[in-house]
Amino acid sequence: MVPDGETMRFARAVLNRPYKFTIVLLSANIFMFMLMWQSSGMSFSTFNFFPYEVLVAYGSKVNYLVREHNQWWRFVTPMFIHINLIHLLVNMYSLWVVGPYVERLYGSAKFVVFWVVTGIAGVVASYLTVVSPGTRLGPLAGFLFKTADFPSAGASGALFGLVGVLFVFGIKFRHELPEGFKRAFGTGLLPMILMNLVIGYVGRGLIDNAAHLGGLFAGAALALVVDYRRPGGKSGIAITWHILQIACIGLVAVSFLKTAQHFRDPLPPHLLEQRNQIELEAQLQLPSNVSKFVAYADSMNKAQEAFNVALNRGDLTNTDEAVQKLDSVPELDPKADDLRKKLKDFLIRAKTIETTPQDKMRQTEKIQAKRQLNTEFIDWIKDYGVWLKTTGRTYGLIEATETQPAR
Repeated sequence: MVPDGETMRFARAVLNRPYKFTIVLLSANIFMFMLMWQSSGMSFSTFNFFPYEVLVAYGSKVNYLVREHNQWWRFVTPMFIHINLIHLLVNMYSLWVVGPYVERLYGSAKFVVFWVVTGIAGVVASYLTVVSPGTRLGPLAGFLFKTADFPSAGASGALFGLVGVLFVFGIKFRHELPEGFKRAFGTGLLPMILMNLVIGYVGRGLIDNAAHLGGLFAGAALALVVDYRRPGGKSGIAITWHILQIACIGLVAVSFLKTAQHFRDPLPPHLLEQRNQIELEAQLQLPSNVSKFVAYADSMNKAQEAFNVALNRGDLTNTDEAVQKLDSVPELDPKADDLRKKLKDFLIRAKTIETTPQDKMRQTEKIQAKRQLNTEFIDWIKDYGVWLKTTGRTYGLIEATETQPAR
């Protein structure tokens, strides 16, 4: 079909405008990918998936670090990093296709604001849809919610934000757009949006659909209230947009500065255990729930051994290590977490009894305290056994593990 004259005139007026910040964003994402590749040892095998430590070090979204360590910048940095080469290529191709349209229609200042705001909205949506491990999710809930707090990254949220901008743009200004642009934007984007939602549903658990929808809705909301630069209109832009553009660039710069400051931070025990779990799954190809149970059961068994030795022999050699391991085990369900906390408390109390000086606790008092603690531990063993035989079986347990109380 030959485009009509009105469409051609509109296209020339709009498409001749520069799109320099699209190229800047492309370059920034590729540059970050090369830095991550270098940090991964520059092995081509890492193109399949960057190591866990590299993803965390470069600023991927990890709910635990945002929540427990106040690393707020992880709401910003993920939109500039990718987990592997395919992830980068798909997103950068999408940016190359969609980005120039948005930047030419709205100008570079608004385009930068759109990218950063919708990118953050996507990460926030991803953050809010991580639920407790062990939560049962049906197919529809599994489309949006996740039970694993694995590192999340990618420009998809911001890209969906740009699509949301073009979707609303086509509907909002349909009366002044030539026919060719009406077909390209607005409702013309519905097939692409629906196709991506179907892909997201099929790939739920691997694809962060919450981030995609968060970016899409944020972009649509922005386009509802923001005007575009019409052909033949003045090239100037309100100072407010320049200030917002600078603020967004500054926010990105500060976020990566914070990332650099924490680049060599060691993984907290919780994330260290999660990394080990991922490696175990890769090696044994176990389902996620089974590997979580294996890590949990191993920590609980070692903690019980350390408790028995501490209470019976007064040997505290492995007590601190057992407590630390209990702190790092993956979460399974509320009952499992309660059992873990009680066992940790037993270890701490056993250590306290053993290390209390004679002038503060007589020997007879220590013996009585140990007997009381052992009694509580026997009751705990019964509860733990019940959990193993009931809920524990849902994590792949075949035979309940027999445990022995301290004597």
